Amino acid sequence: MERTIIGPINEQEMRSLRVGDILYLTGKVFTARDKAHQLLLKLHETNEKMPFDLASMALFHCGPVARRRKENWQILSAGPTSSIRMEDLTAQFLAVFKTKLIIGKGGMGEKTQRALQEQGAVYAHYTGGAGALSARSFTRVENVFWLEELGMADAVWIMVAQQFGPLLITMDSAGGNLYEELNNKIAKNKAAIYNRIGSKMLCFT
Repeated sequence: MERTIIGPINEQEMRSLRVGDILYLTGKVFTARDKAHQLLLKLHETNEKMPFDLASMALFHCGPVARRRKENWQILSAGPTSSIRMEDLTAQFLAVFKTKLIIGKGGMGEKTQRALQEQGAVYAHYTGGAGALSARSFTRVENVFWLEELGMADAVWIMVAQQFGPLLITMDSAGGNLYEELNNKIAKNKAAIYNRIGSKMLCFT
């Protein structure tokens, strides 16, 4: 099913999504890679007030390339980072900040799958290598945090998206996991191929 999601992100809508759904997102997105995850969680532990609402936005595993133009930023490239880098931090991150939509590439592990089910969140895959294409969807940079401390790629960027997609839901809040489905299918296909090869080899002996 193809869906258009307009922010702010809410749990009820995310719980209605299933593996295989295709999304186009309009609304605010914040970027965070592993260093930003660590920083945000540390700030939470010290009771620091967050400068933005992490629950209402989509989280994009992305290290954007941006250009400063007078008082504004222009996103030049916004390709996804391999999400597995955030696997050890994601369960705690979702529990603390209540983020409901993660966008990245490559999928995540069992800990994240359990967290998605517990928190009513989903994981959406965006094609790697298409950073320049996705940048066209980000019409405005609303803010950037910890730029000097973390650098451009690891800073937290608040970007406004217009029809960002297609985003493919590959892990949902009901336990659906497209990566597991594909891995199981591939394993069965390999076993069938090996059996055919083995049968043919026997014919030649």
